[in-house]
Amino acid sequence: MVPPWIARWPGKSPLTPEGCAHPAVYHMLDVAAVAERLIAPFPIPPGLRDAVVLLAALHDLGKVGDSFRAMLEHGTPQANGAHWEVSEVLLHRHDALIGAAIGGREKRRKLLYAAAAGHHGRPPLADGDRFVRMGRDLGTEAREDSAALVSAFLELWPDASVEGLANWDSAVAISWWLPGFIAAADWIGSNAEWFPPRQADIALPDYLGLARRQAERAIAQAGLAGPAASPAPLFSFALRPMQSACRDVPLLDGPVLAVIEDETGAGKTEAALILAQRMLTAGKGRGLFLALPTMATADAMFLRARDVVRRMFAGPPSLVLAHGRAGLSEDFRELRGANGANPDLPTCSDWLADNRRRALLADVGVGTVDQALLGVLRTRHATLRLFALSSKILVVDEVHELGDPYMGHTLAQLLRAHARAGGSAILLTATLPLDQRRGLIAAFQDGAGMTAAIQDSPAYPALTIAGGAVRHDFPQTSSARGPVRVARLADPAAAAELLRDSVGRGAACVWVRNSVDEAIAAVRALRDAGVAADLLHARFALYDRKRHEQTALSRFGKMGAGRAGRVLVATQVVESSLDLDFDVMVSDLAPVAALIQRAGRLWRHMDLRPAGARPVPEPVLHVLSPDPGAIAGADWLKGTLGAGAHVYPLDLQWKTADVVFREGRIVAPSGLRTLIEAVHHDGVDVPPAVARAELERQGKGYAAANLAGQNGIDFAAGYRAGAGAAPDTDYPTRLGREQRVLMLARRQGDGLVPWATAGNPVDSSQLSEVQASRFRLDQLDLPDQSLPEIRRLKADWPEWKRGAVTVCPVDGGGGICRGLRYAQMEGLVFAEENG
Repeated sequence: MVPPWIARWPGKSPLTPEGCAHPAVYHMLDVAAVAERLIAPFPIPPGLRDAVVLLAALHDLGKVGDSFRAMLEHGTPQANGAHWEVSEVLLHRHDALIGAAIGGREKRRKLLYAAAAGHHGRPPLADGDRFVRMGRDLGTEAREDSAALVSAFLELWPDASVEGLANWDSAVAISWWLPGFIAAADWIGSNAEWFPPRQADIALPDYLGLARRQAERAIAQAGLAGPAASPAPLFSFALRPMQSACRDVPLLDGPVLAVIEDETGAGKTEAALILAQRMLTAGKGRGLFLALPTMATADAMFLRARDVVRRMFAGPPSLVLAHGRAGLSEDFRELRGANGANPDLPTCSDWLADNRRRALLADVGVGTVDQALLGVLRTRHATLRLFALSSKILVVDEVHELGDPYMGHTLAQLLRAHARAGGSAILLTATLPLDQRRGLIAAFQDGAGMTAAIQDSPAYPALTIAGGAVRHDFPQTSSARGPVRVARLADPAAAAELLRDSVGRGAACVWVRNSVDEAIAAVRALRDAGVAADLLHARFALYDRKRHEQTALSRFGKMGAGRAGRVLVATQVVESSLDLDFDVMVSDLAPVAALIQRAGRLWRHMDLRPAGARPVPEPVLHVLSPDPGAIAGADWLKGTLGAGAHVYPLDLQWKTADVVFREGRIVAPSGLRTLIEAVHHDGVDVPPAVARAELERQGKGYAAANLAGQNGIDFAAGYRAGAGAAPDTDYPTRLGREQRVLMLARRQGDGLVPWATAGNPVDSSQLSEVQASRFRLDQLDLPDQSLPEIRRLKADWPEWKRGAVTVCPVDGGGGICRGLRYAQMEGLVFAEENG
């Protein structure tokens, strides 16, 4: 028998004028059926598992109400609360009925009611009076029918119980997991292709059976079926020492954190994948999320991971690239286009790829670390990220690049939350200071409830399992290139002279500059002197930057050709995302971690270009720097580095110069820890100007860490009180000089087209974007965005993009406005009169 109240409460509007409205009760069972499939792999006791599914089924109980029905059928606004807020009201109203069936304490149940109702990415926050008004607006019929619905659902899951929540802390923990879990189930259960609308013509037990069959197909087509882990060997080559250690190191029961510390180019990524596979086969996760510091490094990792992760699973896993410009990746587009045609490759459904938040649900995600960090900030849908990551091995690469106080504090919060949810993690680094390592391990151990002492060995390389084994019995041999000698260059003229001489001997050279302005000045000077010089920095339109990156790789990459007698002038973009190999390197003074990363591109591929084939006798890192023994004030660097003098903190710069010039060489891997700790150890005697700079940096660091704490979720308060609902942009994942986004355009006929229009199959407006300092751009008279030609170009843009992106037409000579121009070979150039 079909209860008449099923037909009274529509859940979705008809898809067509002739179609039917899908009943709210059927939609709720659609979502419950998906929830049953999603929760099956989680190690949750059966009674609690059924209670979670029951709460997923009741997530839209607030659609049983006069105001929601009037909104669907007549367009009447809901004056007192959205349907999901009303869900909490009704769950409270029927708590006696629910509590009699599932048990547990009332306070804990109501914490879970708020979590279930708050599945739209933010918690219900109605106060007492509004709570009463929402209940009054329901109507008598809705109050009676919602009680009948709750009773019927309790019969569908008769074993549901929350008695397994032993204390308040366990209820708080699940309150953070539940909203994201229900959001994922609701997204799938709301898909009309997988769950087509139908009339109220089938009893609830029969409809649930139908929904379960539909859910099985929906989960598979969404890319969430989750193949089992495979122990098959990942690599056919002979393993390096760190890779062998990751294969053999004992793993603890429960959540595991591993920290892999080794030099650049030592095969840390492969070591992490070997360890991650062991964690998967041990049941510590059912997928991976590889978190990188930048979009460029994520793109590079995606290409590497695509060919390896298939071997980690018994069937093809879903694989997604997760960052704001993922659609511009040709490798990702090719994977999406394959549609699972090749069983030897991963797959990617359109459902996963169309949303960055959904992307974290894939079996394997590769993206920027920001996508994970947003899970612990007061942003909307943070809980969806937390739920998605809870079943993943979180692999964070280049952790040393996340060491500023704001990102470091946020990363620690993420590790704490991930461990609390039962997740495991792997951190990769070449240059992580000991105090940062100590803090990250402490955060994870706190979340996992570990009481073991934190390992603090200064040995390097090292493999550290938090609370468990530590491996540092690695061969202390230098890399094939041997030690890198460090030599100081006193001024840019000396650097240019060295490069001219080296080019004359056929060397492949690089000059790494700290600022774009100085890089442009350097490449101009070299070209004026007849030196063949290329330029690469972050202030190119994305289309041109990709082109210049490809040129650099084709010349200076592992298999590059035409490198002899050329110079690449670049900024920090060459430190990690590009596999380049140079004979001669000049670098502006930078903190020791950056210098070590840069030196990793010097004499890199010794198997292809051994010492005897190089045009210079030894690897030398030439550092452009004033004498650290002659510092008189805070402007010590300005005369030598120009605009690049203020990119990094003065105290770290001086300490780096002091130690690397005294040591005179970089010995990898055995000597790296000594260099890193010498720079990052506070309290040593330094000149007065350095001491003042150190105190200022520390003060700013405390403020940044405090801001990160304010921006973070209050996990102890539970979801209702501790979550936020802000857009991602309101709570940044990293601090820094604020940027503005420009979209370059060119004139075509009587209108404007994006700079990168010609021959591009993807979003040409994104490819035409370039970012620069907001402070500097705000000093200029940029093009008026109300001009008709610009308004026409923006007409189809979403509202947020119209306000966030400034269209800048570029004239035939490269001019944009007074003081600003653009050139394909130089990028965005600020004229001298504007600094």
